[in-house]
Amino acid sequence: MSSGLQTEAVATPLTLSLQPIGASASLRDQAYAMLRQAIADADIYRSREEIRLDERVLSESLGVSRTPVREAMTLLEQEGFLRMVPRRGIYIVRKSKREIVEMIQMWAALESMAARLATVHATDEEIARLRHMFDNFQDTTPAEHIAEYSDANIAFHQAIVELSKSQIILDTIKNIFIHVRAIRRMTISQSDRASRSIVDHLRIIEALEKRDTELAERLTRQHSLDLATFVEANCDFLD
Repeated sequence: MSSGLQTEAVATPLTLSLQPIGASASLRDQAYAMLRQAIADADIYRSREEIRLDERVLSESLGVSRTPVREAMTLLEQEGFLRMVPRRGIYIVRKSKREIVEMIQMWAALESMAARLATVHATDEEIARLRHMFDNFQDTTPAEHIAEYSDANIAFHQAIVELSKSQIILDTIKNIFIHVRAIRRMTISQSDRASRSIVDHLRIIEALEKRDTELAERLTRQHSLDLATFVEANCDFLD
């Protein structure tokens, strides 16, 4: 006979990749920086299950007491990366498909402006480094080394933003970077997106090298909007 009660699914704790922190800066600030980076590096969209963090495990991994860890998590909650539920635990915030699409659209706007500014502010040497990011994929296809290409892909998009030399864009884009980065990593291996991606990247680099402001902006914007379209059509697991 049924009791009429439903059993609530238990979220699986996530083990973040952390190292003990030193004493050169405040423990809270170091814990914040390391936790934020670890969340960025984690595959937070690997499944539909909620991702719970264990404060005790985090404290032990960082080699500090729970106080700076708790203070760091409060900052991360304020920035929208964590959600604290009384008597249940601490959870990494994941976005819905609609929110992810809107984030990518915002990224497209900001990164395309960054590309425009890069044609004005970046040096020839800085732009040349973008091309060297893909040297390891000259004689092979990205799909054959998808993990390495995924890292290069993410580094490329971050570099475009940095080449803008705009602190306002950097500050504005950083809070959506974690989610957009996670989705880029997840989707790059699907539907031969890696091969199409590297073609887009090389066209963007050529536009930057030619200092073609309008073309660099347009190609960069469309590249990210294509990702938004792909997520909208294929990433039902986000719903």
